[in-house]
Amino acid sequence: MKNELPMTDVSPAEGLSPRAATFRLGRALDTGLRWLTEGSAALLVVVEVVLLFCNVFSRYVLNQPIVWGDELASLLFLWLAMLGSVVAMRRGEHMRLTSFIARLPVEKRAFIDTLGAVIVITFIGLLFTPAWEYVSDEWIITTAALEIPNAFRVSAIAVGLSLMLMTCVARLLTSARLIDFSVSVAMLASLGGLLWVAEGPLLLMGNWNLVIFFMIGVMAMIIIGVAIMVAFGLATVAYLSTMTGTPLSLVVGRMDEGMASLILLAIPLFVFLGALIEAMGMARAMISFLCSLIGHVRGGLSYVLIGAIYLISGISGSKAADMAAIAPALFPEMKKRGEDENELVAMLNASGAMSETIPPSLVLITIGSVTGVSISALFTGGFMPAVVGAIAMAAVIWWKNRKGEASTGKRASGKEIMRSLLVAVPALALPFVIRTAVVEGVATATEVAAIGVAYTFIVGLLCYRCFDWRRLYPILVSTASLSGAILIIIGSATPWPGR
Repeated sequence: MKNELPMTDVSPAEGLSPRAATFRLGRALDTGLRWLTEGSAALLVVVEVVLLFCNVFSRYVLNQPIVWGDELASLLFLWLAMLGSVVAMRRGEHMRLTSFIARLPVEKRAFIDTLGAVIVITFIGLLFTPAWEYVSDEWIITTAALEIPNAFRVSAIAVGLSLMLMTCVARLLTSARLIDFSVSVAMLASLGGLLWVAEGPLLLMGNWNLVIFFMIGVMAMIIIGVAIMVAFGLATVAYLSTMTGTPLSLVVGRMDEGMASLILLAIPLFVFLGALIEAMGMARAMISFLCSLIGHVRGGLSYVLIGAIYLISGISGSKAADMAAIAPALFPEMKKRGEDENELVAMLNASGAMSETIPPSLVLITIGSVTGVSISALFTGGFMPAVVGAIAMAAVIWWKNRKGEASTGKRASGKEIMRSLLVAVPALALPFVIRTAVVEGVATATEVAAIGVAYTFIVGLLCYRCFDWRRLYPILVSTASLSGAILIIIGSATPWPGR
């Protein structure tokens, strides 16, 4: 739906029409939220990297651990997660299913978008007061090292929900039609009334009512494109409000518990590291070396794509960063050699999925944090599935190209291979730096990402010297957005019954 207003909405004699005034109010609110949240989230990413690197340096080099370092990192991390989720909502980057609504006509899609925004407002509205009550309860708890009220940390949830509420309001003001908004409110009010009336029969159903809330309800919201974190969260809140007398402040407490694990701080740090690898030119150096080795054989660049994504996945931990680094470097040359663009995208997606278990994997970090399973054990067990996936992909590529031309590119000379190797050595050393730091006990799985960021900055600026400093701020904002979208799902899913 277009954001521009027709010229007829503004009358010189009468001033702004109500629609134009609403639109301008929404745009002003959206602009204010952008400047407030994006800058703060970007700054928090930088502060977390510096803080964790200082922790490692002080403990390992100076032998003087910063006793309050982890506590401050945990405090800032919750603020980063919530501000990042606000940025993701503003930019429309929360994880959701759009396959079904994308097939709808424009007008119906606009109504579904409005309905989705109203659902988000409903979810936040139900948690708004409990979130601030939870902050009030936490004032009496003092942190161990910093000796400040824990409310300074948990207020991030209340502030984040408030800012998300304002973001949804701004979106409705700028893009929603009054009729769509009215129908959406009426639908949700009717559904709420139906749940209230049906409370007795639902209680008689026993555990079968879980199917209604957590299967039918969640799936219905996901199908219409509601963000996954809202689908999880609203189903939980609706169930607890209807079926139990549990105060919703406990839901906020469980959300806090779900996002409180410091190991989850590895998510934004590795996302940032992956983006830096591409921006600093290190990914291109590694890909160039692989191309010089096997780029001339049948389907050579396809093998390079697999090798590159598996190699870079062992550094960044972020699939979005991996694909952003590999596709621009390989796709143009692969298209010149006659590769179908659809097949290239399918190959990139398949290899990215099968390399998901290569450490440091954000999926494994998340699973370990939620289930309590050892992260090191998950990392160790993740190698073999990735190897099997790589072999399977290579077999498919060999079968597809077995009857093709003997060579589709020029064979690199030994001198060219050595030159590309020398250029790639600083980049190729990064996985060994990361793994050595963990194995030798220099840093934890979270802190090692800060070491990787520092190494990438130093090597990238000294050896490759192709970094455009204007890209740093967008990278930081994108890091906060993607991390917030992941972390808020973990927080919203934590209060589920049975967890």
